[in-house]
Amino acid sequence: MRKYITEFIGTFFLVLTIGMVVIGGKGDFAPLAIGSSLMVMIFAGGHISGGHYNPAVTLAVLLRGKISLIDAILYMMVQISGAVIASVAVTYLLNDKVPEMAVEMTNTSKGLLAEFLGTFALAYVVLNVATSKETSGNSFYGLAIGFTVLTMALAFGGVSGGAFNPAVAIGICILKLASWTSIWVFLIGCFGGASIAALIFRICNPDDK
Repeated sequence: MRKYITEFIGTFFLVLTIGMVVIGGKGDFAPLAIGSSLMVMIFAGGHISGGHYNPAVTLAVLLRGKISLIDAILYMMVQISGAVIASVAVTYLLNDKVPEMAVEMTNTSKGLLAEFLGTFALAYVVLNVATSKETSGNSFYGLAIGFTVLTMALAFGGVSGGAFNPAVAIGICILKLASWTSIWVFLIGCFGGASIAALIFRICNPDDK
């Protein structure tokens, strides 16, 4: 149970931070706050649950063989629940600033590529710094993962919204920072990028079973 509670809390504060800083108008500082939020939550809960806070990362870890199918499904359920509840909290706290109309993705093909690349980078880093036997016991994995999100958000945020996380995608759709008509872009891009990252990890680390 403690693993699921940890995944809920981490995802909740990640999505809460995203909503508060983006809708709150923090501008160019938003990616820094978002990456930092993920970093501290990974340091706080990584030793308990692995600190996924992202269904796409959970899929990558499942394909890598570091989590059971049942745990992966339950992780995804609590991650999405955390995202939904965080979105409700943001809506309550910033009800006068939440957009009236959802923000439409201007180019879905570019958005799909951006989400794929950003999630690939995130999952690739997670697998190598947090699950590899060659980096076992390191103390930098939270910083590496948080800075990956910061970097990818700065690189691709203007193209796709920079979710790189299906739970975040659901959260930003609830907050009207993205449109539900584009949810497929996030789901295919994020899960696709994570799957390829897991495949590359297994190719590059054939002895790390």
